[in-house]
Amino acid sequence: MKEKLFSFTINRSLVIALVGLLALGACKSKKKAAAPAPAPAPVETVEQAPPPPPVASAEEVAAEKLENYFNSVAASGNASMANQSIQETLSMFSNQETPVLIVIHEENGIKDYDEPTTIKRYLEYLKDTKKNLNYISDIRLDANGKVSELELRRK
Repeated sequence: MKEKLFSFTINRSLVIALVGLLALGACKSKKKAAAPAPAPAPVETVEQAPPPPPVASAEEVAAEKLENYFNSVAASGNASMANQSIQETLSMFSNQETPVLIVIHEENGIKDYDEPTTIKRYLEYLKDTKKNLNYISDIRLDANGKVSELELRRK
């Protein structure tokens, strides 16, 4: 019985020692992992200039100006102000007979237009109704940068 007690005590001591070694070994490896890593080599950063802002095409600029003119004609308080806005607007066109097409329906790429009109008659219409119900969907410029054709759609 003493042998059993002796062997039991030795076995117990060995197990405790083994657990202790494992615990110490685990702590050392954690300390090594937690040690600060060497600083990475500095990376040279090349500063790039920001990309240039997108440049608006001549058609986009003309369309924006025309939208403002159309709204100005429609919102004019009296006839003389409307006529002045009409004259300013007409200066953007190749002539007063420039066609204005108003799309009333489109299906499968086929467009149906209202009766064709001219820019002069369309501006007079805006002056009379005092409502701008259309927006510019397509604009064509000639070689001089003047509007040669205008296509409108309902808002």
